[in-house]
Amino acid sequence: MTSSRQRLYINIDHIATVRQARRGAEPVPVLAVPICEVAGADGITAHLREDRRHIQDADIDAIATAASEFNLEMACTPEMVALAERIRPFEVTLVPEKRQEVTTEGGLAVAANAPALTDALRRLNGAGIKTSLFIDPDRDSITRSRDLGAHAVELHTGRYAHAPGDGRALEALRAGAQLAASLGLAVHAGHGLTTSNVGPVAAILEVEELNIGHHVVSRAIFVGLDAAVRELRAAMDAARRRP
Repeated sequence: MTSSRQRLYINIDHIATVRQARRGAEPVPVLAVPICEVAGADGITAHLREDRRHIQDADIDAIATAASEFNLEMACTPEMVALAERIRPFEVTLVPEKRQEVTTEGGLAVAANAPALTDALRRLNGAGIKTSLFIDPDRDSITRSRDLGAHAVELHTGRYAHAPGDGRALEALRAGAQLAASLGLAVHAGHGLTTSNVGPVAAILEVEELNIGHHVVSRAIFVGLDAAVRELRAAMDAARRRP
């Protein structure tokens, strides 16, 4: 029987997307923090993109103060590392970022960016911030993440989410999670997960934490944010209880 409560971080980027569509003042992302946490979230995630397409700097300051645990997703750039050193979130997840992409399309190219990642991880770890790399679930990316000094890896679940019937994608996540855990890395996962497809990923024992956002915000339009988080939390917990 799968055991241990899995952490759920709710990504609230797309609350800011709604606001930025009109460049107005509402909805205010930080107001989602207590709603999500009361409904069963263990923490909050937000991605401050270089082009500031949704979350803004003021949002980050507010969320860092309000959230019980805050996972700041960001590109590996000097500007972002300095910002993280200033606000000291609970966790930083370094993610790939391209200006033209609609959403994050894949994991970090760990080998190609090793010097920059090494420096960023050194600084963030030195500031007492838990560090994670958003990567594809392949052996090389996982072992290099450990070697560079990350505390955790977040396995990109996009391939599975876009084709949940593809057993190879799920098996890659299982194998990647097992390898990462065996190397002493904490294992997180996220991207494209929903209440209907989260179960098989939530059931992977080594996955300690899920980061989920777009589905929750879109579902909240119809049932409310509290209910959307509770539905997801229930689906995760049910998967962890299955024999």
